[in-house]
Amino acid sequence: MSNAPSQENVTRDELVQGLQEDLAREYKAIIQYVIFSQVLDRAKYMSIAEQLEVHAHQELDHALKIARQLDYFGAYPTHQPQDIWTSESNEDMLWFDLKAEDFTIENYRGRIRQAQALGEFALAETLQEIITQEQDHQIDLATALGVVPDDQQRQGQGPQLPGGGREG
Repeated sequence: MSNAPSQENVTRDELVQGLQEDLAREYKAIIQYVIFSQVLDRAKYMSIAEQLEVHAHQELDHALKIARQLDYFGAYPTHQPQDIWTSESNEDMLWFDLKAEDFTIENYRGRIRQAQALGEFALAETLQEIITQEQDHQIDLATALGVVPDDQQRQGQGPQLPGGGREG
């Protein structure tokens, strides 16, 4: 069952609310990537730890782009991240990041459709650029875990997520 936003009869207010949620999700990603890039502690994870630092910078760039779009719509950007998922386990940390990327991609796909439905094509293009990097993050994390990047093919894999299995 998809949690992605619907584009049918979408309003500008719904689009703005969705962008606020996207921004909160980007904040969450920044925080998780900063933490996990520093605490991954086994030799086999050192390469991905360096990648997570790069991801943190890219997520900040995404947050700035979303905040700029919110400003364009006259909305004050949220300051609250979604709930942060942490673990003492290296593998669980990577799974948490991978599943967060899955949720992010799912939501951006819906947001792109909403933007297009409202004729907000510049926003749709901005989100398409972001989703390309998010999929690269998904591939990096899945590769480090030795699983397939496509979330539809790995349903049920990985640890239970904090908070009942869905995003914050």
